[in-house]
Amino acid sequence: MANVILFNKPYGVHSQFRKDNDDMTTLADFFVDKTLRVAGRLDKDSEGLLILTDDGALNHAVTTPSNKGNTKEQGKTYLVQVENVPTAEQLHQLSSGVPLKDGKTLPAVVRHLSEDELPIELWQRNPPIRERKSIPTSWLSMTIFEGKNRQVRRMVAHVGLPCLRLIRYQVGQWSLGDKAHQLGVGEHLRIQLSDDELIKLGVGKNNPTKSPKTRKFPPKSTKPNHPKNRHHQSNNKKRPKF
Repeated sequence: MANVILFNKPYGVHSQFRKDNDDMTTLADFFVDKTLRVAGRLDKDSEGLLILTDDGALNHAVTTPSNKGNTKEQGKTYLVQVENVPTAEQLHQLSSGVPLKDGKTLPAVVRHLSEDELPIELWQRNPPIRERKSIPTSWLSMTIFEGKNRQVRRMVAHVGLPCLRLIRYQVGQWSLGDKAHQLGVGEHLRIQLSDDELIKLGVGKNNPTKSPKTRKFPPKSTKPNHPKNRHHQSNNKKRPKF
């Protein structure tokens, strides 16, 4: 039976197992199972929900939902701390879609929140965000339905709201929890999925859509230039980070 791991990624952790140098903090510092793969990466300066699985079809279903339409089940929700207080016009621009170099973004669900309205208790980030006494900060909740590279950061910057902190709170049906039952920083939770849940995600015998054959990812070689890995590495597409 397939399962997913929900991980609250700390700031500064790279969404990969490979270490390019000894000072690099990666998923290898938190997990020993090297067959796991990330379903929707976060850049090292972003925090929050990271989903891992060793099932190829499930990974594809999470990163490329088969259902159509902008629904909460497909969206990714981020809590975004920005400089300044957003105006109604800025919120409208973010909700309607903003033009980026790689195309206009799809409509998003955007709300201005007070800190008390955040769905989770904030943890102390290390290092803390930069603060300027003369400039106020605000929190936004943004649910997006696509995966452009560093999309949320670029969206808020485009409308004049520089991003100070970015926390991914929810991916589809999974989230960091609430203030009463919250996944702590650096903690993870393993969830076993039922057949009905897999079918709903687009993985399973009763799924009407075509999805990749369910398979386990092979473990990565500890030698980056191992001959067996060269063909596999050359066909990897670069996945966007947020």
